[in-house]
Amino acid sequence: MKKLLASTTASLAVLTVAVPAPALGAGPRPDTYVVSREPGVLPEGIAVTPDGTLYVTSVGTGTVYRGHVRDRKLRPFLPAGADGRTRAAGVHVDRRGRLFVAGWDTGTLFVYASDGGLLARRTAPDAVLNDLAITADAVYVTDSVTGTVWRASLDGPEVGDLVPWLTAADFPAVPGFLNGIAVADGGRVALVADQGSGEPGTERLWRVDLVERTATVVEVVNGQMGADGLLLEGDKLYGVVNFPDGAGGWAFAVNLAILNADLRTARVVRQSRPASLTQSPTTVVRDAGRLLWVNSQLNAPTPAPPFTVTQVPGLH
Repeated sequence: MKKLLASTTASLAVLTVAVPAPALGAGPRPDTYVVSREPGVLPEGIAVTPDGTLYVTSVGTGTVYRGHVRDRKLRPFLPAGADGRTRAAGVHVDRRGRLFVAGWDTGTLFVYASDGGLLARRTAPDAVLNDLAITADAVYVTDSVTGTVWRASLDGPEVGDLVPWLTAADFPAVPGFLNGIAVADGGRVALVADQGSGEPGTERLWRVDLVERTATVVEVVNGQMGADGLLLEGDKLYGVVNFPDGAGGWAFAVNLAILNADLRTARVVRQSRPASLTQSPTTVVRDAGRLLWVNSQLNAPTPAPPFTVTQVPGLH
């Protein structure tokens, strides 16, 4: 979830029914997907599986929507409020096809089977769980309020309890607002975005050694990577960032940085075309030769449907 302006959202109790998995289909991919035409949805997280299944979460209601990359319309898959999931932020699918959902201020990590059955529900005390990344043996979750990186072990079908893997005291400086996370080096290292206080210049990118449980600052050159969502592809790191637009407002874009071999330096080399405060995109995902981002409207003066996912302009 983006840290920018204070906002309030009401949880809506919406009765929905899980729908069958979308057919693969054929034909071109749309450049705009309609997540919902209902008010108050505020989409936040996104995941795309190898077969083209598309998942989008709602931080406004907790609903998880599902569709396919060749179908412009998503449908409710996991209903709002079920299993105590009144909020939903980051979402990822592991190699077993399990769906991991960070429950924002519910402080809960939800794990579902591909048919929507609840497999695990793990809670972290006083946490605000934002984004997550999965390795071969664990899932790591950022906590935006306490500055903690939580870990739950993965052992076959078993999901362990959430334990604080790094706390705010383990960072060289107290994190302001931990957000996007991506893992590298076979799951030994995580890159964790910190949006700071919300003031330009306070954002950071942390290099977290997940084995030694230590954190150091990544030197970011020619831009910033204190991002909301992160996407790591080899030595390329994409992040959704926000910055003053020069006219008294804020703009959003995806920055592309090239990492050095030891992941201690990131040089921003390209930026997408910007989006407005009304759009307020959160996170980014790869679908074939393009990037998609979620138009959350979290910071819009008056969020209004339809809520959408669109192709990132000017970057791939």
